Amino acid sequence: MKKIAFFDIDGTLTSEIDGSLPKSAINAIRHARTFGHLMFINTGRCFQNVEPRFRRIGFDGYVCGCGTNIFCSGTEALHVAQTHSITMQLLEAARKTNVDILFESRKEVAFDKSKSLTHPDAIHQYKAFLNRGYDMPENLENPNFFCDKFVVWYQTPDQLEEFRKVSDPYFTCIDRGGTFREFVPIGYSKATGIQYVLDYYHLDLDAAYAIGDSNNDLPMLSYVPNSVAMGNASPASLFDQVSFVTKRASEDGIAYALEQLGFFES
Repeated sequence: MKKIAFFDIDGTLTSEIDGSLPKSAINAIRHARTFGHLMFINTGRCFQNVEPRFRRIGFDGYVCGCGTNIFCSGTEALHVAQTHSITMQLLEAARKTNVDILFESRKEVAFDKSKSLTHPDAIHQYKAFLNRGYDMPENLENPNFFCDKFVVWYQTPDQLEEFRKVSDPYFTCIDRGGTFREFVPIGYSKATGIQYVLDYYHLDLDAAYAIGDSNNDLPMLSYVPNSVAMGNASPASLFDQVSFVTKRASEDGIAYALEQLGFFES
């Protein structure tokens, strides 16, 4: 039976130690495809932030932006974008509450540089994008600017509470730990992305396997009957919510999972 696997990126495809891409994971994914199984990335990252090193592995498609942008066999099958008006409401709310906001879309990422970034993690992320050579727009009031989703860093709970008065009618707030939150359009998730892909290929839910390492992956892990947690998953409570626990990403966890779950056979 043809199977389809959906992989998170950070801490799943990449080593939890240094963010590198284990050779064993690359080889295993390519090997599984030779048996006719479908391999998909399923990530909160928008497509422009799925780095070339991941695309070079050779995937059948991508579920990006928590289900808001989907590529199947080289075709962009779905793209859900926010209007410029909604994006400006979010920008104004971020400025009023002094949270650091990062807008994401399929083509670009953008910080609000009208003010200095205040959160250390936001500053770190901004520098990481610069190091990757990202060309980040600064004129966010441009009528052609919009986002697909976004994240914020905040200092106090009151800041987040006030900001969400504006965002909650449009977005689901995902707790990523600490003072970091991810916002995804209501009605979209890694799970809805999986169902969209299954419908596209006319596959049953039983054929789907989801592999992740954090609470951000729970929507897809709880949606499929074949759920896999990496051995480095955090929090550890995730182990009790999946059907299979593989080895750590740095210890060939992807290769081990695909072999054990029958991806190296037709």
